[in-house]
Amino acid sequence: MKRIYFILAISMTLFSCKDNAKADENSEAITEPPQQEIDGGEAADDIGFAINPVQHASMVLQWDDAIIYVDPVGGKELFSQYTAPSLILVTDIHQDHMDATTLAAIMTDSTKLITPQAVADKLPQDLKSKAIVMNNGATKNELGISIEAMPMYNLREEAKKFHEKGRGNGYVLEKDGKRIYISGDTEDIPEMRNLKNIDIAFVCMNLPYTMPVEKAAEGVLAFRPKTVYPYHYRGTDGLSDVDKFKNLVEAGNPDIKVTQLDWYPKQ
Repeated sequence: MKRIYFILAISMTLFSCKDNAKADENSEAITEPPQQEIDGGEAADDIGFAINPVQHASMVLQWDDAIIYVDPVGGKELFSQYTAPSLILVTDIHQDHMDATTLAAIMTDSTKLITPQAVADKLPQDLKSKAIVMNNGATKNELGISIEAMPMYNLREEAKKFHEKGRGNGYVLEKDGKRIYISGDTEDIPEMRNLKNIDIAFVCMNLPYTMPVEKAAEGVLAFRPKTVYPYHYRGTDGLSDVDKFKNLVEAGNPDIKVTQLDWYPKQ
């Protein structure tokens, strides 16, 4: 199967949706996202890590031989250009993160599916039996990658109904001394601010479901990743101002590189 990747150009030292169709009023409303073609990127031969932004919260990563799908939704065809996943990470129960139909269509017999308990509870039995449940604080090693389930939740009182503490997972992946952070749907919680030695971070920012760009920037400046990718930045009023996020972060710490990828190419 064809692999087309956006390759990270960095040095070796560098390194939020409705529950389902019957979701309640607390769920995030997401319009059908556009499909996109992924352009090939410049090669970084010294790093075995690559990023394909698929849509909103969905991405396909490659770390050496491991093909990692994060929150794959939208149907099998959307992922047809990628190699089948060796590992799938699902962060939360909302439909822009969990899609049982897509999961069933793209998984192989050898695919490792990692979910929080709340996601596993909502999967059909055939998928539930395959899920490796990790809740906040759990760690596991799969495919030579250490995986830590991180908290993700809202802090603002008016937003707590969207993501309660303990339900969903962010993830920290670590291999060969390199650490990758995937925020999931969160605000700038203490657990994020206290992260250490993060080489690459994927950080959400959309209202009302997660956090504004100002808070996202504050959180990033607190844990100081080497490179940060804003993702999951479509809210009820359209796309968040990721240019403002970039300016805030780079003004606050010029050593943090902010890279913008095209998660919403037709908007």
